[in-house]
Amino acid sequence: MEKINLMGMNLEEINKIVLKYGEPKYRAKQIFQWVYKGIENIDEMINLPKILRENLKKEYTIYRLKLVQKHFDAKDKTIKFLFALKDNNVIECVIMRYNYGNTICISTQVGCRMGCSFCASTKDGMIRNLSAGEMFDQILKSQELIGEKISNIVLMGSGEPLDNYFQVMKFIHLVNHPQTVNIGQRHITLSTCGLVPKIYKFAEENLQINLSISLHAANDLKRREIMPIAKKYSISELMTACQYYIKKTNRRITFEYALIKNKNDQLEDAIELGKLLKGKLCHINLIPINPIKEKNHKKTSEKNIQVFKEKLESFGIPTTIRKEMGSNINAACGQLRKGYLDTIKK
Repeated sequence: MEKINLMGMNLEEINKIVLKYGEPKYRAKQIFQWVYKGIENIDEMINLPKILRENLKKEYTIYRLKLVQKHFDAKDKTIKFLFALKDNNVIECVIMRYNYGNTICISTQVGCRMGCSFCASTKDGMIRNLSAGEMFDQILKSQELIGEKISNIVLMGSGEPLDNYFQVMKFIHLVNHPQTVNIGQRHITLSTCGLVPKIYKFAEENLQINLSISLHAANDLKRREIMPIAKKYSISELMTACQYYIKKTNRRITFEYALIKNKNDQLEDAIELGKLLKGKLCHINLIPINPIKEKNHKKTSEKNIQVFKEKLESFGIPTTIRKEMGSNINAACGQLRKGYLDTIKK
């Protein structure tokens, strides 16, 4: 029988294990604290009785990610890790250094099935969801490898977080727990391509994390060309869900907009986007795309980006241009994993 991974369990689940062995309840807290300190095996839980450790080892274990590759961008000190999972699938995460602390961009799935045309993580489809433990260990392993604390999390790596809803919600509560890494919800951002029913569900969670919507076009025709999810949910349906989220949570939404040369980067695109979002509690993040070899998308000019930003601001919409980081190490979603898989296939 395959052993069950303790990494990813919450305190309530561990408490049930402890009660099963007839141990006092406080043992659950001890196990929980050990697991999320990043130990490698159960024998490291030195304040547990030996009999409890032996019982645990019969059914449970601690699976940790294994480092496959590390890439460092000397220009902006961005670090990208490629990790192997227990089943030998690989995932990636990125550490970005800012003056307010280290931010980690984690993956939530092995691959992705959303099919966005500018994203490398979706090229080989979705293999499987990640567990809450596999998401959590991206943080623990990265902290161990850089020797520094991570203070902010963005769920913007490979995968669609709302397509792995239960495990992502479990992960958020785990990282927010005071006895783990204790990262505040306001320091967590979840990005979605726009799974409308899940946005409504997410609004009911009453969380204080930041929601980011990948929009990339202001009309259905263009958005469908860039994002297949737009064939299922129209912009009108998406905007209605966003308004519900804003009303329910009173939290601002960030709309991500990747500027693609001659596709969605013209002045008329900015005007259409401004009209769509004017008056909403939102912020627009303009993204100069990282081109990928499988698609013929090209980065727009610096001048176009600035004109686009100024036009949006004329509608009263706060707009920023995302700082390009990690461009020398294939830091965009899925690029490192895709390159690695292409290499081992040869």
